[in-house]
Amino acid sequence: MEPPPPTAFPSTSHLSRTTKTHTQHTFQISTRKLPISKAGPISTMEKSLGIPVPEMIFGDNLVRLAHLPTGWSLSFNAYDALDAVGKTAENMLQVAYAKDWASSRENSSGDIKEVVNPYDWSYSSTYSGTLEGGVEGRREFERTEKKIPLELLKRRDPILFSDEVFLYESELDDNGISVYSVKLRVHEKRMLLLARLFVRVDNVIVRIRDTRVYVDFEAEEVIKEHCDREDTFANVKRALLMTGRLPDAITASLRDPNILSPLIPIKDMYTVALDLKSS
Repeated sequence: MEPPPPTAFPSTSHLSRTTKTHTQHTFQISTRKLPISKAGPISTMEKSLGIPVPEMIFGDNLVRLAHLPTGWSLSFNAYDALDAVGKTAENMLQVAYAKDWASSRENSSGDIKEVVNPYDWSYSSTYSGTLEGGVEGRREFERTEKKIPLELLKRRDPILFSDEVFLYESELDDNGISVYSVKLRVHEKRMLLLARLFVRVDNVIVRIRDTRVYVDFEAEEVIKEHCDREDTFANVKRALLMTGRLPDAITASLRDPNILSPLIPIKDMYTVALDLKSS
């Protein structure tokens, strides 16, 4: 699906001025953070996507990693993230758990149907970035047994560039939270990017989908790790209780994916890689 046409504001020149860039070896890293989109751009986006957008949509925000010699790039933006949200009633998280949700909220089945159809109102996007190829055509990642070298990332090397960019956020009609954010840090020889979807539907389920992108600047290699975690809300809350947290701390922790992630079992995990030096 093609993204909606650009709006009068922000202008192309404004977008350019508000974009921060950092070049390291043969890679350029760019980020842009602007205020929540206004009514006009939101209406245009909704018509193009075919679904309502979350309450807080940062339609002009961007994170982009580009390999300068080849023109290859991996970027993250709100439109493409929302375009990967389920747009039918099939295979949706809410449909599978609608009975539990209705029981916990004492809603009728009619209320649930109104909420979940015809799109996934939890905004559980499967998005893991937008790929673009260079002059030689599209370059794809391939499955690999390689792992992101965590021991190197634990070193206290100077951080040359870092940022955190939010793409969208929703309170799910006061029944939880759904957030898509991208965080990155750049060191002299390597960088790590974390694109994270965090969904919590109260009394139903907690889901965290992480896409980690590791770049070795000297080898010009990109490793991309996908990790899906998911468990029932009751199990996650029970795990928090077992850590000895007080009730007030548990309430706060249920909004913090960094605390919740180690407590939630992995449903699916795989790694892909791309060697750009040989491209």
